[in-house]
Amino acid sequence: MIYLDYAASTPVSEAALEAFTQLSRHYFANANSLHDLGTQTDAVLSYARQQLAGWLGNAGGEIFFTDSGSQANLYALLSLAKALPAHKKHILISQMEHSSVLNAAQMLMAQGYHVETIAPNRNGEIDEQSLISALRAETGLVSIQHVNSETGIIQPLARLSAILKRAGVLLHTDAVQSFSKLDASHSGLGADVITLAGHKVYAPKGVGVVSINANVPWQRVFPGNHQQRGFYPGTINVPLIGAFVAACEQLWPERERINAHVRDLRAQLVAAIRTSALPIELFDDSNASILPGIFGAFYQGLPGQYVMLESNRYGICIATGSACRVGLDEMSPTLKALGYRVEKAAQFFRVSFGKDTQASDITAFVSVLEQLRPTS
Repeated sequence: MIYLDYAASTPVSEAALEAFTQLSRHYFANANSLHDLGTQTDAVLSYARQQLAGWLGNAGGEIFFTDSGSQANLYALLSLAKALPAHKKHILISQMEHSSVLNAAQMLMAQGYHVETIAPNRNGEIDEQSLISALRAETGLVSIQHVNSETGIIQPLARLSAILKRAGVLLHTDAVQSFSKLDASHSGLGADVITLAGHKVYAPKGVGVVSINANVPWQRVFPGNHQQRGFYPGTINVPLIGAFVAACEQLWPERERINAHVRDLRAQLVAAIRTSALPIELFDDSNASILPGIFGAFYQGLPGQYVMLESNRYGICIATGSACRVGLDEMSPTLKALGYRVEKAAQFFRVSFGKDTQASDITAFVSVLEQLRPTS
């Protein structure tokens, strides 16, 4: 089986598996327990927070853990919104956010917040003028995803955050796709709150992270909750969190090499498609900034679902968009925001690469694409 769906999830690294096994055997106590084993388990948790704070540049802020990236987005937005002053209840999100952010927006509107969306420009970016035009005196919070999981579009958060800082508006960003691949630190992005997911960086599923900068106000979503200072309920899963950190520790020194490897794979795929003169329109023919590891395209005359199923029949795993939207009989909000018609959006497929992807995998995939070429 050839796996080309790293944007949906990554294989678990050996370092993460070993860490999870050892921590489950030796540090299984509740980190809140006052006995020695509880204290030792809590020390593992403190180490994990320290490492993540270093990678994210979070000096003096807070690191909280959830059960997923979706939960991280949900709790981040709800807790930030609850702490907004009464005169700052206007919230902005981009039209290309992950479904968890869109769901959080619906919940906030039901609670009386005024939530509006910002449309991207022709390159898929939220530009400065669009953001300035959307801001109001009562705007308190903005959420813009760093890298889109379907298209790989990179948002210019460093420029946008400077505008928000001057306006006194908080910025949350979903950095699930960019963490370890780009500078996803608080200083690099200018974000007040950053959310992550472990399974996108070769860790097991079941860990999300919310990193909140120092002096950023938030309120607990459930008043009676006391775990993690009230941010997220439930006994914290230290072995999974330790596995997440172990995966990152193994990954961090290799980032530049892996990123270069992924850029080469992308270049190989683009060159092969163009050389073969396949009826495939590359998504990133525009001037957008694209994360190299995410490749989106439209196979003219064929549904993306058919391309995915036929690839699967040949033992190759690809996608038609975000795995979190599978089963929904509706157009992708991202492609809709980019102005694609329903018929064109149905032709979209996505390939995503990782550290274990080989050049031979790309050759095999292009071979499948050539076999799918319409005969008339």
